[in-house]
Amino acid sequence: MRMKQGGYTGAFVTAAFLAALLIAANLAAQQRAEGGKQSASLPAPPEQPIPFSHMKHSSIGLKCQACHTNPDPGSDMTFPATDRCLACHGSSAGDAPAVPNLAEFAKTSRAIPWVRVYAVPAFVYWSHRTHLQAGMKCEACHGNVAQMDVVTRVTDVTTMKGCMACHRKSGTSNGCETCHEEKSAQL
Repeated sequence: MRMKQGGYTGAFVTAAFLAALLIAANLAAQQRAEGGKQSASLPAPPEQPIPFSHMKHSSIGLKCQACHTNPDPGSDMTFPATDRCLACHGSSAGDAPAVPNLAEFAKTSRAIPWVRVYAVPAFVYWSHRTHLQAGMKCEACHGNVAQMDVVTRVTDVTTMKGCMACHRKSGTSNGCETCHEEKSAQL
């Protein structure tokens, strides 16, 4: 990159501006497409490595936190370890067609490669723990997962529009520093 006296070259500034404009246009298009409600524009559920019914498991009394823990620093909820699943399914290998696959993951000491249905962009600071401590329930963002055989994305919580709508509804700050500048300033 060449520097002229007093700043960057015009070509570099133009390219940076165009890149920022393209990113903003793509984000805006994504937010318009997702629109905040379940619709045809929300993506189909990803194929998971093992079929798993939250409905079946919640019907026997399992709560979200029994399988999805929130280790430090609190940003992510975890997927259950294979041995957690085998605690119940280890002696009942014939109860479901997927249990042998589960046992194979355990035998090879590989984590089950679950595919996230919701993911916040990397440039956003977001914490499950902060939201849980504020009294948010899993259903507010993820829908009624306890009634889903296949977890499907039903909200736009991973978009700026979705976050801001929820913050407005709950009376929480919508300032940029809430999700962006505060953490990026520490880099």
